[in-house]
Amino acid sequence: MSEQELQALRVRIDSLDEKILELISQRARCAQEVGRIKMASLAEGEEAIFYRPEREAQVLKRIMELNKGPLDNEEMARLFREIMSTCLALEQPLKVAYLGPEGTFSQAAVLKHFGQAVISKPMAAIDEIFREVAAGAVSFGVVPVENSTEGAINHTLDSFLEHDLVICGEVELRIHHHLLVAENTKTERITRIYSHAQSLAQCRKWLDAHYPNVERIAVSSNAEAAKRVKSEWNSAAIAGDMAAHLYDLTILADKIEDRPDNSTRFLIIGNQTVPATGDDKTSVIISMSNKPGALHELLIPFHTSGIDLTRIETRPSRSGKWTYVFFIDFMGHKDDPLVRSALEKIAQEAVGLKVLGSYPNAVL
Repeated sequence: MSEQELQALRVRIDSLDEKILELISQRARCAQEVGRIKMASLAEGEEAIFYRPEREAQVLKRIMELNKGPLDNEEMARLFREIMSTCLALEQPLKVAYLGPEGTFSQAAVLKHFGQAVISKPMAAIDEIFREVAAGAVSFGVVPVENSTEGAINHTLDSFLEHDLVICGEVELRIHHHLLVAENTKTERITRIYSHAQSLAQCRKWLDAHYPNVERIAVSSNAEAAKRVKSEWNSAAIAGDMAAHLYDLTILADKIEDRPDNSTRFLIIGNQTVPATGDDKTSVIISMSNKPGALHELLIPFHTSGIDLTRIETRPSRSGKWTYVFFIDFMGHKDDPLVRSALEKIAQEAVGLKVLGSYPNAVL
């Protein structure tokens, strides 16, 4: 390609950048106008709702349907997620609590779902996230609920039994674990490896093969593990890219998770119900009598209505010894006629039924 052709392309790119800049500015002004109209139409004492999960999901899906490349659908959706996040911040910046400290996979899930313009607030425990959302100190919380390798996160399931909050969305995050060291680490003399218990479990085979005699110490989070390594010469940490960057650590070995498809699903919790989008999921808690065939009776209405169950977990009930509650996720919205009918039948047989929320299927 000649220099003249390159120069012509650069001129064209500059022209396109100017048009993109103007269009983004127009969109931002529209977002400001939306915020003004919402505030003006509020009744006395009513709070404005600026973030609408169903609207965001619909916009992103539409963008992916319209996309003709060469960028793939997910990359294009991520670009629009950031535009939407920044524009929403002009209306009202979102405050979102997550399992801290900074640099955890939970924070990465926040940024993936809400974009970089969100105000993220680290919390020390999952139950604290629930309390912050319930108190209105933050708009939403992001909590891990299951990992593809290690299964359910029981602290999250138990917190749903104690708090009346609504699931507003979900986000799935591919989890890549790295072995991290600091500048002062003597790599040939590592005697301990820090990480969260779940991460240690997800890298068990790799650790058995490469560091079989090194002590594995479970800490509150991967980010906490990364912080500890900074001040020790004989330790390493297992954590992700965000922690490595935040705490200025070197990746000694990358992607050491035992399963390459290792993913964690996070739930978005809040106080607002979400209208149907046509591609939704519902989560419920059901308590059944402790009798033979209880689970079978529970599943019959789902089967007869043709409702697709995507997850079922069992946890001990707080109401009595050897009694259990079922956490169930299924496709559909609670306002769908078939779903409503199935839940009504279940309610007639169950000791208790609690709809945790209906929300859009994860787009990204």
